[in-house]
Amino acid sequence: MSKSGLHSSSLGNLSLLHKDLFIITPPSSPLSTRELDNNIIDLDQVSPLAADSYEQLYRDAFNSQSQKFITNNLKTSTQKKSNLSSTVKTLPSLKTEKPKARTNSFHDNNQKNHPRKTGNSSLKVSNGREEPAYLGPYLLKQTRELLSLGENPKKALEVGVRAMKAFENSRFQKPNLEYVMCLHIVAALYCSLGQYTEAIPLLERSIEIPNTGSGQKHSLAKFAGCMQLGDTYAMLGHVENSIFCYTAGLGIQRQVLGETDPIFGETCRYVAEAHVRAMEFDEAKRLCQTALNVHKANGSTASVEAAADRRLMGLVCDAKGEYEAALEHYALASIIMSAAGQDSDVAAINVCIGDAYLSLARYDEAVFAYQKALNVFKATKGDNHPSVATVFVRLAQLHYKMGKFRESKSYCLNALRIYENPMQGSSNDDIGNGFIEVAGIYESMNEVGAAVNLLKRALKVLGQDDGQLSTLAGVEAQMGVLYYMMGSYLDSYGYLKAAVSKLRVVAEKKSALFGIVLNQMGLACVQMELFDEAVEVFKEAKGVLEVEYGANHSNTIAVYSNLAGTYDAMGRYEEASEILEYVVRMRKEKLGTASSEVDDERRRLRQLLKDSGKDLSKKDMSLQFLLHD
Repeated sequence: MSKSGLHSSSLGNLSLLHKDLFIITPPSSPLSTRELDNNIIDLDQVSPLAADSYEQLYRDAFNSQSQKFITNNLKTSTQKKSNLSSTVKTLPSLKTEKPKARTNSFHDNNQKNHPRKTGNSSLKVSNGREEPAYLGPYLLKQTRELLSLGENPKKALEVGVRAMKAFENSRFQKPNLEYVMCLHIVAALYCSLGQYTEAIPLLERSIEIPNTGSGQKHSLAKFAGCMQLGDTYAMLGHVENSIFCYTAGLGIQRQVLGETDPIFGETCRYVAEAHVRAMEFDEAKRLCQTALNVHKANGSTASVEAAADRRLMGLVCDAKGEYEAALEHYALASIIMSAAGQDSDVAAINVCIGDAYLSLARYDEAVFAYQKALNVFKATKGDNHPSVATVFVRLAQLHYKMGKFRESKSYCLNALRIYENPMQGSSNDDIGNGFIEVAGIYESMNEVGAAVNLLKRALKVLGQDDGQLSTLAGVEAQMGVLYYMMGSYLDSYGYLKAAVSKLRVVAEKKSALFGIVLNQMGLACVQMELFDEAVEVFKEAKGVLEVEYGANHSNTIAVYSNLAGTYDAMGRYEEASEILEYVVRMRKEKLGTASSEVDDERRRLRQLLKDSGKDLSKKDMSLQFLLHD
């Protein structure tokens, strides 16, 4: 069998294209700090840390550290449907297993090296000199002061770690919330320095300490830990882990505040955004509706926050193909934002409205919506702002769909002029994702070389940060597909292998995307005559897609066919013919006997039987039936 008989997954653009949500940023981890009163510090003796600083410390920790990277996550990646082939409608999410390994419990950690205890005070002996029990709170206060300056996070981390160790070397009679707060702050400092894996065990420990049965303060501390841990997993690209933590935090907040509290509604929106990033749109829609119900219960349906929830609900409906419903939500959100004088937000909603009209092939209305957004962005943000470039990309996609390729190319060039010379302060994520989107249009125009060059630039802009592994893997996978199309199989193999390696890091539970990338890598292996590796790769892809899609799905059957072709090329005819019998049977059930694909597989099976020297007359009647109409 020739190599041309193998089946590519034909995904179009594999990378995660982005549609900005422009959502009003909620607190990085929406801790209801207003619920914390001045009696929360409960030490065995007076601490130099003021009792009312617990609330402020949470603000410092989250606002000065977490906010920097959480805000970027609110720009949600949703797949542009125009860049997908007919066989795969949406790009699967990159899922990982829930955390399994846990750190030592608070009790276990404190069984080690107990200091001696005098009365109600915990004392640490160092060089024959006793240090006061308030050393931990004192160092924590110093950490807070360094945080407020924001000049030397490494110094703040050093002091914070000393504070944490001081707490750990004290023997508490009961779990202490100051220690929990210290863990949160130290974890946030690690994250600010890009050391996310150092933060995870600290946050896991902080979640174990508070006891929700001990009152609201413990519940809120546990909630804060869950949300911060979810944020940290999100930065590492561990989507399912992050959602697991967010969901746990949401459950705690529901129990403490109730289902009609506005703060609970804000958290619902926050968690819904995480589900959108994971492309779990049904759950995102449910949470959006819960947030809207909270606004209704509190009589705040005309608030700016309600408009943000409407906008997110519109995006979810758009992603689900419910375009008319999406337009209704967008229209309501636009009215509220317009009444509030939020012109830039209205323009962002007009972009979303244009997207919905584009999906409905209502091109004139889409052009009108995009042009309105473009005029406002230019007036409020400047001609070289990435938001302007985003509208140019949308107009390029629209004109390509209309068959106006010259105009589409012109809009692409307008967008690239901005991405290549962005204004000061532009986000690398915005620039990198802009290059990815324009590359998708160039690929559609069959300008494969130009698309590859743009994807290379995207990789350079996005860098190699751990939090970008999912996006980088998508870009590398797409480059592997494009190089395969160009016949550069060595380059294709290299980029696909790099993408697979990143996807293994990001997720232990393999997604359908992982299986599809493996299939493409197997094809590159076959072209390079690395047959043994191709067999292993196709087997792994088959196993993943059987779980994610089912054994009878067209993509799964394509991998079966590729595995059979590889066995054929290796001269392993018996194994190849067994698999092809199954493929012919499945294709016949799904497509009917008149399908050209069924005819192709039949010819392959006949040739395999001939090559293997088998006498067709001796085969059973079921195979005779498969090979004839």
